[in-house]
Amino acid sequence: MLKLAVTIMSLVRQLIPAVIRRRYAVKFAIALLVLGVTVGMIGFVATATITDEVEERVQDDHSTAVQQEAQSLQMWHDQNERTASLIATSDVVARDDAAAIENSLSDWRLEHRTEVFEISYVDTDEEEVLASTADRFRGESIDALESVDDDAIDALEEDGEWVSDPTLVDDHGGDETPVVSYVVASDDDRAIVYSAELVSYMHSVHVDDHVTMMALDGDGTVMADSEYLGDEYETFGLEYDDEATLAMADTDEADTDVIEGAPSGVLGHDAYGFDSDEYIVSITSVSGTDWSIVYHEPTEEAYGFVHSVNEWGMIATAVSVLTIGLIGAVLGRNTSRSIDKLTRKAERMEGGDLAVELETKRIDNIGRLYKGFDSMRDALREQIEEAEAAREEAEQERERVEEINAHLEHKADEYSEVMEEAAAGDLTARMDGDGENEAMTEIAEDFNEMLAEIEATVADLNRFATEVATASEEVTASSEEVRSASQQVTESIQQISDGADRQNESLQSVNGEMTALSTTTEEIAASSNEVADIAERTVETGRHGQEAAQEAIAAMGEIEADAEDTIEEIRRLESEVQQIDELIVSISEIAHQTNMLALNANIEASRSANAGDGEGFAAVAQEVKTLSEDVADAADEAENRLEAIRERTDRSVDEVESTSTNIDDASRKVSDAVDALEEIAELARQTNVGVQEISAATEEQAASTQEVVAMVDEAATISDSTSAEAETVTAAAEEQTSALTEVTESASQLSGQASRLSEALDRFETDPDDLEDSVFDSDAVEVVETVGDGTDSAADTGHTGTSPDEHSGDAGLFSDESPDDAESLSDEQPDGDDDVFTFDSDDGE
Repeated sequence: MLKLAVTIMSLVRQLIPAVIRRRYAVKFAIALLVLGVTVGMIGFVATATITDEVEERVQDDHSTAVQQEAQSLQMWHDQNERTASLIATSDVVARDDAAAIENSLSDWRLEHRTEVFEISYVDTDEEEVLASTADRFRGESIDALESVDDDAIDALEEDGEWVSDPTLVDDHGGDETPVVSYVVASDDDRAIVYSAELVSYMHSVHVDDHVTMMALDGDGTVMADSEYLGDEYETFGLEYDDEATLAMADTDEADTDVIEGAPSGVLGHDAYGFDSDEYIVSITSVSGTDWSIVYHEPTEEAYGFVHSVNEWGMIATAVSVLTIGLIGAVLGRNTSRSIDKLTRKAERMEGGDLAVELETKRIDNIGRLYKGFDSMRDALREQIEEAEAAREEAEQERERVEEINAHLEHKADEYSEVMEEAAAGDLTARMDGDGENEAMTEIAEDFNEMLAEIEATVADLNRFATEVATASEEVTASSEEVRSASQQVTESIQQISDGADRQNESLQSVNGEMTALSTTTEEIAASSNEVADIAERTVETGRHGQEAAQEAIAAMGEIEADAEDTIEEIRRLESEVQQIDELIVSISEIAHQTNMLALNANIEASRSANAGDGEGFAAVAQEVKTLSEDVADAADEAENRLEAIRERTDRSVDEVESTSTNIDDASRKVSDAVDALEEIAELARQTNVGVQEISAATEEQAASTQEVVAMVDEAATISDSTSAEAETVTAAAEEQTSALTEVTESASQLSGQASRLSEALDRFETDPDDLEDSVFDSDAVEVVETVGDGTDSAADTGHTGTSPDEHSGDAGLFSDESPDDAESLSDEQPDGDDDVFTFDSDDGE
């Protein structure tokens, strides 16, 4: 945010001309102007915004009011439709009694005389008024009803109801009144004509005094208004000629607009007294009809205090801008004068006049600025005086430094000559100390000490190079002997490694065979265990089969007992059937006798009939005969059924006896099966015991085999280790041989380099008498001799054929340390004629 502000200020500085930026008064005036314009714009915009919001709210209120009035007119219309329908469907009208209907209609009108103009009952086929609340219409044609036109009858046939346009009709006193008639069919050829007074609706209209409301019909003419249509309804039927306003009623919602100019047409009628030059108009349609409601209100009344707010807001804004300008001018003028005065005094100070007066009576920021300039002037005066004193001191110091520099240059030339002599190879040259400059004296002493040490070092290097050359020749001879012995050791170890490999292969073969044998033994043991499990399950199954057989034998015994009981029951049933058979025989004899009796009765009846008095007896005889025949038939049928039962009983007895015989045979067979199962169980138990013994023996064999396999694995592992160690020793011996070769080469190179070092050191001039004891001792030579001893030791080891472990320390001397030393020496002395130490001297070439 701070960066953005800085960027904006930088851009503003670039855009504002320098003439303005150099003058505070101009910038202050511009700032006041911008502030005034901003305040003015805010005030004007705020006032305009408030005005627009209030006006919009007023227009919304107008739209709401006109919608409410449209709903009121719709409710009046719907109520009239419901009333007409209620009368048309009443019981009195349904009876079609004209006198009764007329009395009922008169009572209804009397009860609602403020809303109803007249009600008539008409015949739509004959187009005749059958009954009416107005005596002048009774018995007249429908055409006598002024509000009903010729389209009403056709509309009834299609829709069952019809609504007239608002109409002025004659009232009972010879005057006219506006009405709307509702025609509703009560039967196929009967209808009710209900005429409602628009005055009743206008009584319900309540608007402000300055608001003019109009209700327009479908043709855009006035049907009602807030002024009761003027004197004698003079505005009724006048055309509303504002087409733009009527067009706004085509939408579903209320619409509002502001009209500028004097009202014209019906709105300018004297009955309304509407003479505003600007007014708000709102219009909306009435749902369910082609009517509409229009509101008119002057803007000065509708907006009320908005104009006052707008006017006073403008005045307040102007006063605020003027106040800001006046206060800013006063403050800016005083501030600008003080700043200009201070600027002129600062210019005098810039010209060198430090005695300028810097006093003011102001105690604000400008007053503090005056004090700050005063303090700055005093500090500046003091700094100038201090600078003059420092300049004089610096001049004196400069002269002293020049003298020191001249002396140092002279001593530097002397020291340079001594250094050139030393560089040329004269290590006896020395520098004289300087008593005047301590630093130069220390340099001379340090340089002299350095040359003395170099001189002693060079002398020692000469002696050391000679000794190294001699020792190198001895090392070369010893290393040749050790290399030969190492080759013999390598060949012997290689033979041992080959034998260990063959032994390892044999052990691996034995290990594989033993593993296969162990696997086979384990499989046999597993199979034996499975067989033992099967034998054990066989024993268990035999035991279960034995138990089941025992249970079957018991069940068969129970079945046999039940079969015997059944046979006894069947035999008893057969005995009872025989008794029934005997009873049927008795019934048959009785029926036969009854039949004979009936025959005798018929004979007697015939005789009696001849005498003229046997009709009743004959009838009884006939009934007895009939009964006898029915008994005989029933006895025959019972005989037949008993015969069938007897046959089935005989077959059941035979089958039960046969079943009993079969059960005896099955019992014997089950007993035999039980004996066999017992024998099988015993054999299976014995088999299980034998298999368990085999399984135990097999498992012991498998365990032994596993132990043999483990031993063979261990032997194979040892063989592998032996082979690996042999290969390791072989590799170590080869590395030792290679290292000895490198030692030989390095010793040869060392001897040559020692010779070259001696030649190089001969170029230096030294004074042996003045040198202290040599800084080198005989350790270096002893190291070389030690290497020679190690060589002999290693050679001895190779010839005696001892194991590598016994002389691992001596072998390490050459395999680890010696190659590294030789390699480091070879790195320090690459191929070529370069010496270990190089000195720039033309005399050595």
